[in-house]
Amino acid sequence: MATTATQQVPPQIVLQEMITGSWVTQAIYVAAELAVADILNDGPLTSTKIAARAGVSSDALHRVLRALASLGIFRQNGSGQFEQTPMSEYLRSGTPVSLRAWARMIPSKWNWDLVGSLIESVRTGNKAPWNGWEYFEQNRHDAEIFNDAMTSFSAAEIGPLLASYDFSGIRKLMDVAGGHGSLLAAVLEANPGMQGILFDATSVIEGARPHIAASKAAGRCELVGGDFFVSVPPGADAIMMKHIIHDWSDEQALTILKCCHRALPQGGKLLVIDSVIQPDNDPSPGKMLDIQMLLIGGRERTEEEFRSLLDAAGFDLIRIVPTTSAVSVVEGRKR
Repeated sequence: MATTATQQVPPQIVLQEMITGSWVTQAIYVAAELAVADILNDGPLTSTKIAARAGVSSDALHRVLRALASLGIFRQNGSGQFEQTPMSEYLRSGTPVSLRAWARMIPSKWNWDLVGSLIESVRTGNKAPWNGWEYFEQNRHDAEIFNDAMTSFSAAEIGPLLASYDFSGIRKLMDVAGGHGSLLAAVLEANPGMQGILFDATSVIEGARPHIAASKAAGRCELVGGDFFVSVPPGADAIMMKHIIHDWSDEQALTILKCCHRALPQGGKLLVIDSVIQPDNDPSPGKMLDIQMLLIGGRERTEEEFRSLLDAAGFDLIRIVPTTSAVSVVEGRKR
């Protein structure tokens, strides 16, 4: 982090900014929760007018927006009005790569409490005492934000995946725990001869129906609800799972993979789309995401850890295809 070509920011300042990162997270949350980027979509406004539309304190909102503007999220112009910037555009609703739901989910109370229990997980080696899936079944509003966040998070990875991995040759592709189906729909649209199956929990599938119906591949995609710990529906010659295996311990992941193994024909493909942790000190989104996985009982894995897990489930690891995003495609083949 350099201020000029010759002057480096002192390490204590860099560390201080990292320590106070929660202030930034919460300020972005306020803007996302109040839909400030949507309010500014038609042009610049004063903080007083933004606050009036959002139904909040003008003074308090002004101070939050002033702080965000200092980071390039919104900008205060010469007239004192706030306006959009390239970063704040990603806080708008309904855009293809909107991060608004992500910005609402990360600082939400349930996740804030979860992250706050990290020290206990490190002391004990156990996950946090929180069952996310049960929580979401009982708290549908938070579940909707979570699903929207996962969809938007996925959207940023879809382009790099399609550019890096050749899906042609697959007759029928099943996306296990595929959420609202954004990745599967994109793969089907890019491969007109392919059929698809979107498989997830029944409640998630119900939420996915309008998204799939709006896709150009709607007529080629079957939606199935179920429990991947019990069984995975047969019929596909390839199964993909993105950001799924990392949610679970090796034992639980092995149960899921064995269900996939039973559902696939001999020689069928398994595509695990996750971060692959490298043995170096380079910055890595996967290494940071692994902190969240630690809290929920999952983990990001190295190549050797994937190889061992796939082998135990009856798959050979054929290759790992990196993408320009944070994920790679770990390709396995059923023995």
